Formats: sequence, C-alpha cells, structure tokens
Amino acid sequence: MLKPKIPTAEIASTINQHRLSIAIKFSVITIAVVALYFQDLSMVFNGALTNESTTFQVLAVPFLFAYLLYRKRKMINATLQPPQTETRVFQKYSSTLTGIALSAVAILTYWYGSYTFTPLIYHMITLPFLVVGLTLILFNLQTLKQLIIPIAFLIFLTPPPDQIFFSVGSALANLCASASNALANVFGMHAVLSTASGSPIITLIRPDHISLPFGVDVACSGVYSLLGFVIFALFIAYIMRGKLINKFVVLIMGIPLIVALNIIRITSILSIGYNFGENLALNLFHFVSATALLFLGTLLLLVITDKVFKQPKPPQPCPTCNPPPTNSAEPFCPNCGKLFKQSKTKLNKADIAKIAGIAIIVVMLLSIRAPVFALTQGPAQVITQTPQGIQVNTSNPMLPNIQGYTLNYLYRDTAFEQESGDDAALVYSYTAVSNDSALSVYVAIQIAASVTSEHQWEYCLVTYPLSQGNPTTVNTLDDKNIQLQANPPMTAHYFAFQYTDTNQTQVVLYWYETATFNTNNTAQTKSVMISLITYPSSPQNVTQAENQELPIANAINNYWAPIQTWSVVALAISQNGFALSIVASVILAVLIFYAVFLDKREKTQLRNMFRKLPEKNKTLITAVDNAQKEGTPSTQGIINQLQKLTNAIVDKGWLIEKLNEAQNAGLIKQAIANDNDEPTIQWKNQIPQNINLASKPRNLFH
Repeated sequence: MLKPKIPTAEIASTINQHRLSIAIKFSVITIAVVALYFQDLSMVFNGALTNESTTFQVLAVPFLFAYLLYRKRKMINATLQPPQTETRVFQKYSSTLTGIALSAVAILTYWYGSYTFTPLIYHMITLPFLVVGLTLILFNLQTLKQLIIPIAFLIFLTPPPDQIFFSVGSALANLCASASNALANVFGMHAVLSTASGSPIITLIRPDHISLPFGVDVACSGVYSLLGFVIFALFIAYIMRGKLINKFVVLIMGIPLIVALNIIRITSILSIGYNFGENLALNLFHFVSATALLFLGTLLLLVITDKVFKQPKPPQPCPTCNPPPTNSAEPFCPNCGKLFKQSKTKLNKADIAKIAGIAIIVVMLLSIRAPVFALTQGPAQVITQTPQGIQVNTSNPMLPNIQGYTLNYLYRDTAFEQESGDDAALVYSYTAVSNDSALSVYVAIQIAASVTSEHQWEYCLVTYPLSQGNPTTVNTLDDKNIQLQANPPMTAHYFAFQYTDTNQTQVVLYWYETATFNTNNTAQTKSVMISLITYPSSPQNVTQAENQELPIANAINNYWAPIQTWSVVALAISQNGFALSIVASVILAVLIFYAVFLDKREKTQLRNMFRKLPEKNKTLITAVDNAQKEGTPSTQGIINQLQKLTNAIVDKGWLIEKLNEAQNAGLIKQAIANDNDEPTIQWKNQIPQNINLASKPRNLFH
C-alpha cells in the first residue's frame, strides 16, 4: 500500500517563506494605511455611529472588503509571482515606478487637503489611491487587477457630497410621499398631501377627526437605506456567477426594489398612525423600519437573483486533473488549464528595500503629521455626562472676554441638538459697550462626537432647497474661505447672504476644531463648530460685519489655545501640496504614456516578426488565436485547433516545446485567468488582431 509522500524540509521551508512573504507585504500595506489615516478613520467611524446617513455604508464596507479578499485569495496567490521573462528595464520596474508616482500623488493631495476647509473629504478620497500605489510597489499589475474591486469598495468609506445626498433624498421624498399618500387613500384612509418648508407633508384625518401630519423629509425618503442598499447590490452583482449583463440587471433592479419597499414602509407608518395613534407610529415603527428595510431589500434581491438568474451548472470535473497529478512536469492541466502547482515567492533584496523605504517614509510622515482639524485644549470642565443626558456647565467661560464687548450666555438650543445629533448647541453674544454703531456678534458653539454631524451653512441654506427643486430662500452676497491662523492652519468659511422674503442680511464666519474636554474627570475629544453671526442693516454693510467678526474670531481661536503647531516641513508641504501633486500627476501620466508607447512599438515589431515567420509557426499562432476566441485556450484546445487546421495528429511534447519557443519570442504568452475565482493558465496570442494571421494550410505537421 502506497503512503502519501511527506514534504521534505526544503519544501516545507519554501512554503513557509511564501506565506511569510505574503503576510509581511499585506501587513506593510495595512499598517501604513491605518497609521497614516488613523485620525480620519476614527472620525469616519465615530460619525457612522452617530449619523444615520452613513451608518450602514461605513460599518458594512470593512466586512465586504474582507470577504472579497477571502474570495479572491486563490487568484491573488496565483498572481503574486511577477513574470520572469521580462528583461527590459522599464517594463521590469514599471509597476514599482507607477506605484511610487501614484502613492506620491495620494500623499501630496492628502497634505494639500490638510490646508483646506474640508480636510476630511480630501483625506478619505486619497485612501484607495494610496492602497493601489502600495499594491503596485510591493506586488505587480496582475495582483492589482485581482484586488481592484475590493479596493474600489473603500471609496464608500467617504460620505457622499451633501449636494448629491440632498438632491437624491429630496427626489425620493417627493416620490415616496406621493405614492404613499395615494396608497393611503386607496386603503380607506383620508390623507392629504401638502408641502411645508420644501418637504412633503402627509396629513391624516383620523375617524375621530384628529389631524396627524407626517413629514417626509430627507431622513424619511429612504435615501439612507438606498445608499447602503446600493453597496450591497453592487456586492451581490459582483459575486454572482453568470453573464455581465445579468450583473448589470441585478444592480438596476435593486434600486426600484428599495424605493418600493420604502413606499410600503411609509404607508405602514401612516396605517399605524391612523389606527393606533401618532406615538406608536413614530416611536416604534419609524426607528426600527429603516434597518429592517435594508435587510429585507437585500434578502429579496438575493431571492430574486436566485430565481430569475439561474446559477450556471458547475462544469463536469476535468478527467485529466481530477484528482490532480502528483508527478506532472507542468504546473497546470493541459486539458482545462487549471493551476494546481503555484509558484512560491519569498522576500528578495528588492522587496526588503521597498518595505524599508515604505516604513521610513511612513515614520517621517507621522513625525510631522498634524491633526485633521486643529487640536485645542478647550475650556475647563464644561460637559458632564449624566443619566439624563449631557449637561453643560455654562458658568465656566467657553469664550474669552474681549475689550469693548460684553459677553453673555443666551440659551442652549435643545431642539437643534435633537435634530442634528449634537452633544450641545450653545449660543452666546458679544455686545459693544460704547460703540452704538457696532453690531452684536452672536456665537454658536456646536459640540459633537464627529464633524459629520455638523453641516455647513451654505449647504443648509442653498444646496438643500435647490435639491428639492425649490428656489433658495437666500441670495448669496459673498462666499469665500478666510485663514484665521497660519500655524497651525486654521481656515474659516465666510458666508454672507440676504433672505429673499424679509430682506434681512446675515453674515456668518465659521470653522471647525477638535477639542479635548474634561468630562467627568475624563479627557474626551470632541468636534467643535464655532459660528460667528451678525445681522447688518443692509448688504452694503457686509464689509463692516466682516471687519467686526474677524478680530473676535481670532480672539476666540487664540483662547481655545491650539495644542500642536505644525513643523516648517509640514507647512511647506501643505501650502505647496497642490502644485506638488500636479507635478507627481504629470510624472505618473508620463510613465503611463511611455508604457503605452512601448506596448504599441512592441505590437508593431511583433506584426513585422509574424510576417517573416515560416508557415508552420504562423499556423501555430493561428491555432492559439482560434482557441482563445472559442474559449478553450489550453494546451489541449490548441492541439484541437491545430488538428482542424492541418488534418494531422499533433504530438503534445512537440507542441509544448514550440509554444515555449513562441512565448520566448513574445508572440504568445501564458496568462493567469479567472474561472469562478479559480486560477487557470491560458495561452494568449500577442499579435495585433488587425492582421490576417494565416490561411488554413494543410498537411504541415505530418
């Protein structure tokens, strides 16, 4: 009885080196990205826990990303070894050079974003590009092709722009409100649709003649669920087996499905309110159904996909490689191309140099990196966490006393806190002591767990009404960024406008900070939005308001005492980040165009070489091309095509020798293909398709 062979110590060592090499490279990419984006990721995930609009989106992406990596593990493992036949210097190092240029673009754009008013958006947009760049540096283009879809899912970590979010949410709100109002009347409920402040209102008249208004705003439009559902629909479409057109249909079919479910959800809320009262409808069903809507939609999409698009039957096992041969000279099956002996990699000197270079650059960047938003010490203990909620000690001064002004605490806007999710929304005022012509300056302080809870003024007053198809309620007088402080950079946004209905003029100067508060004797980091607001008598006095707000803004900024200043190098990189990123982008473009130029030149050389080949060699290339077109580009498939072309029996050993010769000449190549996430080896013709490969010769291989 034969016993299974036990791997020798040399084979075991090779396997361990291969696994260690993969683990180290992926660990380097993960550690580098997490280290550089730790502050940004913390803000994004904290915002997801407090902001309903991004909860599903942000929290689901890491799990989907991990699953896609696991699903692609065999393909990734098969592409780790770069081609060894390339001898030209540029082609040999093109992946590394392109990765370095792309990583430079990402890092420089990141630093440029740190100098802007919205650094978090810039930072998160660059994250997938840095991952792509590091992948090219440590692996190769073939590995990146297998990882590009999982990496693309990292884009969903960035919340969508408010313009798009409000536009889609408004359109959905109007559609769902109209449909739900019509369904409510069909089911015997007396419902009337109206509009208030740009949002549709469904008013129910109960049998006891009590009116119940239900506002369908952006939060109720289903846009939150739609955002998460689109991610799941993309995920399902990608992982499902079958034709590309079926994947596209699944994605398109999912959008009306979630809209229909949201209409049913709103109609159900109306029915509960009509029969059982407003409290049960809003307090029970409304808060639970958004989560249920997402999971129900995903489940229905999976069921529909399974019923409508039958999964293709698994192919019959290949008789040649089932079970895989143990003593075959070829690492792949000649009949089906299945790869059953993958090449093993190990860290070489070039890999060690790359890893060391990445580590050095990351350490250098971390040593000069500054907070996403200016980090300040904040006032004394002003926040207390109690069972009843967050309490604010207004007796402690949150703002400085400024000469010529009297500082007063006005009120805490609890209604706004409930709407926005802020921990605290406090309003103060600076009133001029002796100057009767000076304006009163109101200061609004918003304290929240994440900056994502604090919307920009111009979005609320301009973008949101426009997204609902309504004219804005304000006319913009001025809109610009103003730098309050050079080091650390503190950029405020200046927004002056006039209300169209009352002609009241308002000037707002606001900025974001990250402050450390002493809460219950515990240091907690919070996001703070400080807004200075004045009301000039006319648009002509806007400049006066700006000149009055700026000194107060500078005094408040100094009072909050930034903890960490930026180094000269950090400031220089950020201030010149845009120009530097343009230079890096030009270098990246040059590398790409040069690679395209070399590829085109190589195609021309191959075309000329092919014309000079003997007829036997041309016939071989034709057989490879025909097998590729018919979907059987394996060794056996090429044998079958040669037999059709020549009416002769082809010796397998001779064919493999000729295929290797043609591959060394660059006429054909072995490529790793994806067969349901299983790596296979295929022969591919490298001759341009616009050339007549060969006629059908006869009797050339007797």
